[in-house]
Amino acid sequence: MAALRLQFQFSGNLLQSSSKRCSLSSKRSVCRLGAVELEDCALKVAQFDGGKPVEESLTAPSSWYWSSSLASLEMECIFGRGWHAAGYVEQLENPRQFFTGSLGRVRYVVCRDEQGQLHAFHNVCRHHAAPVASGSGCTPSFSCPYHGWTYGLDGNLLKATRITGIKNFNPRESGLVPIQVAAWGPFVLINLDAQANQELVAVEWLGSSSDLLVAAGIDRSLRHVARRDYVIDCNWKVYCDNYLDGGYHVPFAHPGLAKGLDLASYKTVLYETVSIQSCRSKNTGEERLGERATYAFVYPNFMINRYGPWMDTNLVLPIAPNKCQVVFDYYLEPQFCQDKEFIASSLEESDQVQREDVTLCQSVQQGLESLSYDAGRYAPKVEEAMHHFHCRLHNDLLLGIKRAKIPSGM
Repeated sequence: MAALRLQFQFSGNLLQSSSKRCSLSSKRSVCRLGAVELEDCALKVAQFDGGKPVEESLTAPSSWYWSSSLASLEMECIFGRGWHAAGYVEQLENPRQFFTGSLGRVRYVVCRDEQGQLHAFHNVCRHHAAPVASGSGCTPSFSCPYHGWTYGLDGNLLKATRITGIKNFNPRESGLVPIQVAAWGPFVLINLDAQANQELVAVEWLGSSSDLLVAAGIDRSLRHVARRDYVIDCNWKVYCDNYLDGGYHVPFAHPGLAKGLDLASYKTVLYETVSIQSCRSKNTGEERLGERATYAFVYPNFMINRYGPWMDTNLVLPIAPNKCQVVFDYYLEPQFCQDKEFIASSLEESDQVQREDVTLCQSVQQGLESLSYDAGRYAPKVEEAMHHFHCRLHNDLLLGIKRAKIPSGM
């Protein structure tokens, strides 16, 4: 009966309960590094000079790619702040649809409620911390599989089982902890900062590049057709570096892909948080590549590739200092969605390129962990996007160290 009374008693009061729960979400991310680890991070970050131009700069030091303390700092000051790609709008086309994911130690669930409103929450039951949802699908509510506590799609606690006799318990303050969520184009984004402004998502996520990306055909007209996951034995930044070398490695590592690209036309343009590489295709008549390919890297870990009738995205998620997961989502212009043979052959060609990159990245990680390598040099005419990435990392890591050294409450 207690559970039944609760179910009707606190199904309302959304504004009050949500604001209380936001106070939990708005707490500053607490750095979990001790003083010794933090000092070690400071020494490693100082090994890179973010003020030098690409022509004079050494690459990021090898320690950035295997240090466990630096990996912990990254989760706080890089992945714990700003907008991050979480999924795609098509996953939430209809009310009651949801999907789950994780970003470091943050587990989240994103959903669309009955009124069509987007929500995101920490996927953690307020009772004993079990996840309340898994995978993706359609549901009227989230019910914890551990003890049956049930939450509405607005995050409010609807039912708490077997709590007769509990004292000092306010159900309105026991809903799921919210996360800021927004959509841009075909993508769903989350931000762990409760003060983030959803209206500024385009500016904060893409800077001044958003109009150019729209002009390149990155929009909601495309339909999602496939997802592929790759777990790679390398630091997440190794995969990003590989993407950002301006096509430098393509003729050596991807002979099949190189045949279809006019690599002499390769160019890179840098924006605040985005670097865009583009390249014309050779006149081979290959429908998959089209006339021109656009490769956009959105700091810190999201890639958008638009070519021919295709768009694919690569989301790079850290797992450990020497391991990451790369999630590939493939989208296609609607008129091609029924051509199963074209889709299958295109996905196979893409998978071949990814397998070649996996081999490269894993071998580079081994070299970075060797005793003989500390830092290299940039090829200035082609690797400016990589340098741009490293400078952004350097700046954010410095800010993270500075914030961690400020006493709590200051």
